[in-house]
Amino acid sequence: MSDLGPRDQQTESNKGARRTAWLLFLLGLGLIVLYYFMTVPGSSPKVVTDAPGVGDGPQVALTISGEANGEVVIELFDTLAPQHAARILTLVEEGAYDGVVFHRVIDGFMAQTGDVRHGKQGGDLGMAGTGGSSYPDLPAEFSEEPFVAGTVGMARSTDPNSANSQCFIMFDKAPHLDGDYTVVGRVIEGMDVVAAIKRGTGGNGRVVGDPDVLETARVRQ
Repeated sequence: MSDLGPRDQQTESNKGARRTAWLLFLLGLGLIVLYYFMTVPGSSPKVVTDAPGVGDGPQVALTISGEANGEVVIELFDTLAPQHAARILTLVEEGAYDGVVFHRVIDGFMAQTGDVRHGKQGGDLGMAGTGGSSYPDLPAEFSEEPFVAGTVGMARSTDPNSANSQCFIMFDKAPHLDGDYTVVGRVIEGMDVVAAIKRGTGGNGRVVGDPDVLETARVRQ
C-alpha cells in the first residue's frame, strides 16, 4: 500500500473543493429556476370553476359578412370567466368590435377576430392579431370547460395573463387547448355561419386578400 504524497493530497483536496463548488452552484441555480417559475406572474393561473353552470349568460349577436353572411349568437359564460365576459360586453357596448376582421382562420381548428386596434376593415391589416383594447390585459380564468365546436376562447400571447380583446370560435374540438386558454362562451345560434368564414391561406392561418368582417356586435339580452 502506498500513501499519497503532499502534492497528491493537495491535488485531491483541490478536486474535492471544485466538486463541492460545482454542486453548490448547480443547487443554487436550481433554486433560482424553481423560484422563478413559482413566482413569475401568470405561471400558475387559478382555475375559477369546472363548468359553465346555469347556461343563461348574457348573449351577443354578431353580424358577419364576406364568404360567411349572417348572424351568430354567442352566450357568454359570466360565471365561468366573469372578467373576460365583462370585457367583451364592455367592448360590444362601445362598438369597438364593429368592422373588425377575422384575420386568422385555420380550417378544422378556429376563426380568430377581435383585434380592435389593428384589425379594422379598410385599414392596414399587416399588424392584425398583435393589438388589443386600451384596457389592461386580463388575469387568466382557466377552467375545465373543454374546447369543442362552437366554443369561444380568448386569444393570448405566451403569458397566460395577456388576453385582452381578441377571441376565437372553434370549428372542432381541440383538447390541447383545454385548461390553457380561457373559455368565455359558446355559439348558441348560427354555427353554419361560423363554418363558412373565409379560411386563411397565409402563414399560421393568416387570411390573404379580403377577410370576412364582424360588421356589428350587439348585446341581445
